[in-house]
Amino acid sequence: MSKSREEVVQMLIAAYGMELETVMNYIANSTNLDGVRAEEIKKSLGADIAAELMHAQQLGQRIKQLGGLVPGSLSVKFAGQTQPSSDTTDVVAVICAVIEAEEAACAQYNKIIKATDGDDYVTQDLCIRLLGDEEEHLVLFKGFLKEYK
Repeated sequence: MSKSREEVVQMLIAAYGMELETVMNYIANSTNLDGVRAEEIKKSLGADIAAELMHAQQLGQRIKQLGGLVPGSLSVKFAGQTQPSSDTTDVVAVICAVIEAEEAACAQYNKIIKATDGDDYVTQDLCIRLLGDEEEHLVLFKGFLKEYK
């Protein structure tokens, strides 16, 4: 059963907030991390910032196309992702936070994909592509975590 257009817009707005929150946390972590072991993680996060920001832009465009309004800074609701650690050498905490954020994004995109099935192929296609990107990031950071276990 397909969801109403308003319900889909609300799910897209939630995903939009998740992407923006991820951008902020990736900027913080890619800047704050210290140590030789952190360099690869910092580089990867720095590279992912542009991709996550592009996701937010694409979601914003689709929200507008469906008749919704893209929320501004006072209206964005964040999901409450794990915040950057005050221990700037805690690479494992950063990796785990990234995995948590990517898993949440995958879950949200899967929810939208199911909700739009058979009804809104444009939104579904967008979310399938975004899901693929998030799954790629997830696999990368799960691989990083293996090095620490």
